[in-house]
Amino acid sequence: MAEVASAAVHEVLGQRLVDVDDPIVDYFVNVLADEDFDFGVDGDGVFEAIGDLLLDSGCVSDSSECRSVCAKLSEKFGKHGLVKPKQAVRSLATPLRMYDGMDEEEAPKKKEEVFEGPLLSERDRQKIERRKRKEERQREAEYQMHRAEMEALRAGMPAVFVNHDGGGGGPAIRDIHMENFSVTVGGRDLISDASITLSYGRHYGLVGRNGTGKTSFLRAMAMHAIEGIPKNCQILHVEQEVVGDETTALQCVLNADVERIQLLNEEAHLLAQQRDIEFEEESGKNLDKDSDAVSKRLQEIYKRLEFIGADAAEARAASILAGLSFSQEMMRKPTRAFSGGWRMRIALARALFIEPDILLLDEPTNHLDLHAVLWLESYLTKWPKTFIVVSHARDFLNTVVTDILHLHNQKLTAYKGDYDTFERSREELLKNQHKALEANEKARAHMQAFIDKFRYNAKRASLVQSRIKALDRMGTVDAIINDPDYKFEFPTPDDRPGPPIISFSDASFGYPGGPILFKNLNFGIDLESRIAMVGPNGIGKSTILKLISGELQPTSGTVFRSPKVRMAVFSQHHVDGLDLSSNPLLYMMRCYPGVPEQKLRAHLGSFGVSGSLALQPMYTLSGGQKSRVAFAKITFKKPHIILLDEPSNHLDLDAVEALIQGLVIFQGGVLMVSHDEHLITNSVDELWAVSQGKVTPFAGNFHDYKKMLRSAA
Repeated sequence: MAEVASAAVHEVLGQRLVDVDDPIVDYFVNVLADEDFDFGVDGDGVFEAIGDLLLDSGCVSDSSECRSVCAKLSEKFGKHGLVKPKQAVRSLATPLRMYDGMDEEEAPKKKEEVFEGPLLSERDRQKIERRKRKEERQREAEYQMHRAEMEALRAGMPAVFVNHDGGGGGPAIRDIHMENFSVTVGGRDLISDASITLSYGRHYGLVGRNGTGKTSFLRAMAMHAIEGIPKNCQILHVEQEVVGDETTALQCVLNADVERIQLLNEEAHLLAQQRDIEFEEESGKNLDKDSDAVSKRLQEIYKRLEFIGADAAEARAASILAGLSFSQEMMRKPTRAFSGGWRMRIALARALFIEPDILLLDEPTNHLDLHAVLWLESYLTKWPKTFIVVSHARDFLNTVVTDILHLHNQKLTAYKGDYDTFERSREELLKNQHKALEANEKARAHMQAFIDKFRYNAKRASLVQSRIKALDRMGTVDAIINDPDYKFEFPTPDDRPGPPIISFSDASFGYPGGPILFKNLNFGIDLESRIAMVGPNGIGKSTILKLISGELQPTSGTVFRSPKVRMAVFSQHHVDGLDLSSNPLLYMMRCYPGVPEQKLRAHLGSFGVSGSLALQPMYTLSGGQKSRVAFAKITFKKPHIILLDEPSNHLDLDAVEALIQGLVIFQGGVLMVSHDEHLITNSVDELWAVSQGKVTPFAGNFHDYKKMLRSAA
């Protein structure tokens, strides 16, 4: 059916589709091919569904032409037999009870408890459904437009490769002054009239609330869209994972040195040509080939290869990959064989290998285990050029940055020192601002009181006038705009099942056809448990979470789970699985049909997703805001046990603090997988180390575990 629909769309629209992005064309086809789609009379249904998008994408020039095209589409689909005959509308009124579709526990026990209101006819029901479908199609259309814009933005990013000569054809890049610039996305000002200087060799941490525009600022820099960035300045924003294809991980990194690859290819070609010349000379042939020219060019190539350190390039690339936890075997694997998280590591390795003038890192530790984080800390500390990093990890920032850029209230403010120093400086600044504001208001109030008291006193007229002038000269101190407090309020379970809650007895597990990953696991979890599991990536920590939750079953032994226990599992999968064309409230309404809207709004609000944010399209939310929606979704049923897989990824630093506070007061069990030292230290009581197929309590705190890893490196 989709093929026929596609042919009909292309037949009617023809050349109009030449400049239209593929996602939008696919959207046209999928909407019209839907078996429940109502074409209406003379294409009215088509016009309602895709008319706006036809105009926005430039397929048609005006509304009149749009209606004509929609009518032709309806006619063409009818000829192909894709238009269903309209069913007769029943005129009998059918009752709609307010508790229809509610969960049993939400629905009222007695009919008389609910006022049912006026009855809806079948015709009215169909109108409501059509309106809902239209709104859904509009949301999907807007999302597809957004996707097309983002793809075009990424395609327009300047390519960055290893530059052996520095400067890129201009003067060497040192300090960069960006003055009076603004960053606007979708008509919304994120940064306004900001000025900042990036000093050569300084390492900047960019901090600010989720949704304030940190990633948009980095993208604008990478696009050279900010005045003051030299054209020859190489800026690399590590945002997208590398493409999965047959190229090995090691070669993917080496390919970033385009000059080296070109020289090596030319060398191979010239050597083959030289062999042909020598063979022809030995055979007595006298072909018109200049062996001297070939030899001369080869000498030039060898000299250049030596200058750019071509022989050491492979060892350097392999060293970076090894630091990011790639084994020798993994380096030889094609990139298509890796998951998205590992391909992000390859993208990070490429960026470190290229060593651009300015490196922009957006949450680089999200896809790394603790071993790789410690290596990256050490590598970035010695970074010779300038970089800006966005990170939720306080300890990582304290280790690698020399300065902090704080994005707040559309302004960028620079602070010297690490994150802890920034916090103290910011707190002191706010105190001084409060004092200045209070002093200003007190002085103004005192003068105003004098003016009001003696305004009509002729003897004091000159004094009043001088006070009025002084008041004008004094001006006002800007009011302090504080960020609203973040909230992570995990709901308290209404019941508390008795022990045992979860227990492993000689449990072993291995995936079908593979080796045994864990053997004879013996441990338990109860409502008082506060545990963090640590260990390298790929060791099986997420597998243990799945065994605990019941998503996986042991291959031998037993895992007991109390039938009364409710568990909530948070992982990146829940964030990635959000319906980006929807909004948080609609998403929750679909997940929990029949639950009153106000109750869902209140629950979203308990995770900081309130007001207009709850009605904002999901694709416009930052990574941290999406994480908070995912938290709201998994905790709505009031779990007894919360399992967290890297919960702080994408959260800003304030949100991590709120998460810590929420976990501390949560009246249930917590088991998390994380490498965030600040989160672990402040929210759990016990460490479990995962290694060699076993899970064992670690005698010490997270700092001790890091020291052990460093000493073993």
